Amino acid sequence: MPDPTYVATALTVAVTITVALRAIPFALKNAVAGSALLADVGRWMPLGAITVLAVYCLAQIDLSTPTRGLPELAGVAVTIVVHRLRRNVVLSILTGTATCMILTNWVLPT
Repeated sequence: MPDPTYVATALTVAVTITVALRAIPFALKNAVAGSALLADVGRWMPLGAITVLAVYCLAQIDLSTPTRGLPELAGVAVTIVVHRLRRNVVLSILTGTATCMILTNWVLPT
């Protein structure tokens, strides 16, 4: 059984680091409020998130299964179409993911 002092010290360090990491963004908010870099990151982040999800999804396709990646490709297609129609990143990601999951688990199970 570990020494109670050791456990208390470890918990204190963990709590301090957690609180500090959660407080830093609020402390830096005013310093970076007018930053051009932050504006660029905010503009490109949704595209980056969708790109990472699409690459991850398409890299996992197993061509030896009977469906041959059909659910994944349908999910990507639905994501693209919904994003073109609505311009809503959250809606695009959710509908694409739901399409892929529904096809994978209920419509075309392997």
